Amino acid sequence: MSGSTGVVIVSYNSASCLASCVEAALKHFQEVVVVDNGSGDGSAACARRVVLTEGQRLDVWEAGKNLGFAGGVNAGVRRLRTANVLVLNPDVILAPGEGLRAALEESLALERTGAVAGVLREPGRGPQAGFTVRCLPRAWDLMLEAMGVNALWPSNPANVRYRCLDLDLNEAQEVEQPAGAFFMFRREAWDELGGWDEGFHPVWFEDVDFCRRLRAAGWKIRLAPEARGAHEGGHSVRKLVPSSRASYWYGSLLRYSAKHLGPCRTRAVAAAVLLGTTGRMILDTVHRRDEASAGFSAVMRLALRTMGTGRAPAAPVNSSQRANQGLTTRHLHGL
Repeated sequence: MSGSTGVVIVSYNSASCLASCVEAALKHFQEVVVVDNGSGDGSAACARRVVLTEGQRLDVWEAGKNLGFAGGVNAGVRRLRTANVLVLNPDVILAPGEGLRAALEESLALERTGAVAGVLREPGRGPQAGFTVRCLPRAWDLMLEAMGVNALWPSNPANVRYRCLDLDLNEAQEVEQPAGAFFMFRREAWDELGGWDEGFHPVWFEDVDFCRRLRAAGWKIRLAPEARGAHEGGHSVRKLVPSSRASYWYGSLLRYSAKHLGPCRTRAVAAAVLLGTTGRMILDTVHRRDEASAGFSAVMRLALRTMGTGRAPAAPVNSSQRANQGLTTRHLHGL
């Protein structure tokens, strides 16, 4: 197995940005795998048109169905031959310069470091603070998210802590949970953990879960600020109808809580979900947003079942959700 780094890009209807992402990645790394989750816009064909130079390898694999983001990452890792894996969203363009790869690989080589991330930046603007790095969420953080408190009062102390809004993104440091949009890890650590949890389907909280399991297993996660990437953001979220977005996000939130926070805290989180969705349904009814209300009705049923059991049942899947499965993650925790 090669001691270098390979890149995994999970694509779903990403034709507008995929080729640019692949081209930028190949300037730093010689091996790239694109996993296409059943796109209908010719994404795979766009990737295959990228011109390669000597020594570069591009593997475009069409899954033929939705694997979800976690499933796509796992499939891509299995197709790579490298010791390290860099996961990129299709809407991330790595910055030029020889120092990017070195910054990531040198950080990952530090003792007991299982993962490292670079800094995501708004195109033509500064770092994406509050998104590039976050703390692993506590029950209280998930409750504030579910009730919409953080959206209405973003400067509250809990949200500042959770989103690391006071973190200096220019400093190399150990962190808890970087965005999965620009995230490198050791294959050794991936093997030890059994890969990413494909139960977070199709999207959201799979990267949070992986980071939590890494740290629980004794691996460190670091930030390499010299490694930067432009990130437009919202690439996948814009493809979601409101009902699907609500079901996916809340379903993954409750799954994460049930997996890591225990039944008592999960019941409290589910109660917060119920309270928050009730308020949003009232607003949607006033504004006649029937499609969004349908999604929140499904979420309320999910929350009620979770309150009763302390476990997260499978999120309901309707026809509009099936049409949107396979989305890549925006790492967006909140509606």
